[in-house]
Amino acid sequence: MKAFKDRCAQGDCMLIRVASIPKNATPVKSDGGYYILAHSETNHHHAVVAKPNVRLFSTDNPLISYLEVVEATDQTETLLKHLRSFDTHETIAIPPGTYEIRRQREYTPEGWRRVAD
Repeated sequence: MKAFKDRCAQGDCMLIRVASIPKNATPVKSDGGYYILAHSETNHHHAVVAKPNVRLFSTDNPLISYLEVVEATDQTETLLKHLRSFDTHETIAIPPGTYEIRRQREYTPEGWRRVAD
């Protein structure tokens, strides 16, 4: 399992430690017991387990969201998992903090779009 201090990447999403969450960010509900940080068209999402000490926020920009991880009282780590049973990205332990989540993008003749992982 990987660990990091200020930034990490898994597949097409990158987490960068920031000072705070913008005031216009909106809380996101969990999906099947997970907060999905990066959706995949083939259902191998990049996700963390929805727990009381973890909150996900969306923004007007579909390529940027925010994650807040508060110190857990049960001492369990917050883990970024790649929900696929084969050819998976390594699990990453997320330390307490506030993170901007950026989705990679690519240019096409029609314009910019999210990278499909």
